[in-house]
Amino acid sequence: MTTETLEFQAEARQLLQLMVHSIYSNKDVFLRELISNASDALDKRRLAGLTEERLRADDLHIALALDPDARTLTVRDNGIGMTRDEVVGLIGTIARSGTAETLRRLRESKEPAELIGQFGVGFYSTFMVADRVTLVTRKAGEPTGIRWESAGEGTYTVETVEDAPEGTSVTVHLRPEDDEDGLHDYTDLATVRRIVKRYSDFIAFPIRAAAPDGGEQTLNSMKALWARPRSEVADEEYREFYRHIAHDWTDPLETIRMRAEGTFEYEALLFVPARRPHDLFQRDGRHGVQLYVKRVFIMEDSRELLPDHLRFVKGVVDAADLSLNISREILQQDRHIQLIRRRLAKKVMATIKEMMTGDADKYRTFWREFGPAVKEGLLDPAEDRKAILDVASFASTAGEEPVGLADYVARMKDGQDKIYYMTGESRAQVENSPHLEAFRAKGYEVLLLTDPVDEIWVEGVPEYEGREFSSVARGAVDLPAEEVSEERAGAYAPLLGWLGETLAEVKDVRLTSRLTNSPACLVSDADGLTPTLEKMYRAMGQDVPAARRILELNPDHPLVAALRTAHEERADDPALTETAELLYGTALLAEGGDLADPARFAKLLADRLARTV
Repeated sequence: MTTETLEFQAEARQLLQLMVHSIYSNKDVFLRELISNASDALDKRRLAGLTEERLRADDLHIALALDPDARTLTVRDNGIGMTRDEVVGLIGTIARSGTAETLRRLRESKEPAELIGQFGVGFYSTFMVADRVTLVTRKAGEPTGIRWESAGEGTYTVETVEDAPEGTSVTVHLRPEDDEDGLHDYTDLATVRRIVKRYSDFIAFPIRAAAPDGGEQTLNSMKALWARPRSEVADEEYREFYRHIAHDWTDPLETIRMRAEGTFEYEALLFVPARRPHDLFQRDGRHGVQLYVKRVFIMEDSRELLPDHLRFVKGVVDAADLSLNISREILQQDRHIQLIRRRLAKKVMATIKEMMTGDADKYRTFWREFGPAVKEGLLDPAEDRKAILDVASFASTAGEEPVGLADYVARMKDGQDKIYYMTGESRAQVENSPHLEAFRAKGYEVLLLTDPVDEIWVEGVPEYEGREFSSVARGAVDLPAEEVSEERAGAYAPLLGWLGETLAEVKDVRLTSRLTNSPACLVSDADGLTPTLEKMYRAMGQDVPAARRILELNPDHPLVAALRTAHEERADDPALTETAELLYGTALLAEGGDLADPARFAKLLADRLARTV
């Protein structure tokens, strides 16, 4: 047969070089990755066999062949196999987003081995221990197979094989043993048994190897971890299971076990990760838990089993009473699935609440990594918003540490009936906003909401524990304040009217008690869009007209007082119009806004400064 030589994709070639030449503390993981890939192939064949008789296979298993003389280790499975295009697509390239980030982190990580499982580049890990790798595969139901081979130096060969068995075998031509480099003897049965026991004991298919007496021995227990009594499972076993299904190398933050018995039975083993996956906010990210029915694998990423704001949760749900040929469309409508979804979500939220009240460090880690995702649930009226708000925490003017809403309510001042907040793009921007001046001066705590999702959920969630959410940058301020005397209001009326006519950008001009140090600020109507929300809508392609906002003046500021006097004395002076523009521009800049004509503003400011030197 004709052998074709192809080049790796550029990113794949870089990754191969990193695998071969970087120093890894634990090279054993290559075998775990190969076994995991084989297990996935067996799952796919078992699932395909449920609907296609010709794809069914008896005795699905993984076989390990050790050859000390040839220095090879072969991992075989009789799973679904691959076509030529699949081999080239899956191995010749890195067919996923985030490749550049993967390479960057592999280069920069002090422990690069920890990134193997996380980024799902398991097959490439064979080149940590191999001089050459040979893969032979035949797709189940196809007449011919494919042999793929590479020394990991930038090219690989592909040729058609007529007599290849169905499934896949990967033969690793091992480099010499080197204990100092962590390169063990992977042709030694005791070494292989130790690795299988540590990493792959929970695999649902038998992992077999030749026994010393010439027979075969099974190296793994195969018992579903979620079906074993809690007393029989060590914490390390749970951690290893999590690493396998989540493709993560770190320990989970929390482990959640559930068992429902009665008219509808199911078991669940869920994990809350310790760090967000790189695709958490990507539309095509890998979300959802695995669904089994009576120990038969059904779906890899069943999003119907948990609401989308809990998509970071990993794990397995094993139901007893669902059909084996269940589809995603059926899942969306099945009342049992909806029941599982509600119960799992309630249990996860209860677990987060326990972290919040019982382990502050663990909760801080969780909320830092997954808080923005959890808050997405507030956008859906069908979700339990109260449960989400109960576990949420936010930056606050009360200190550096985030605060929960229950603590905020407990600290509210006498007579305060609202939860004050301000949204913005960063904590520094919001903290320095003039809108907070009076609230700080009077001792009112304000929540600082800086996640993009905060701009949206506050629009649809009216209250918490009977206290209304109120933006300090919208509507009229409702803090206790001295009434503006009629005499003072009358004295400023001409200036306010003139500014309203002069500044076409503003909807109205009024005096305020919101400010203590700044001369002016801009506020939105009580039911108007904030500037940040306007930007978000435009970024999403929506045509949102620019809202005209209200300019509020601090009558106690020397600049505002001087402007009133100047307007009384020389209302027709063109310099006053420039002052009005500067006043509006500084108010806009103070809240992090964008000037319509920065060059004109800079020129007006420079000219004014020149006249004062």
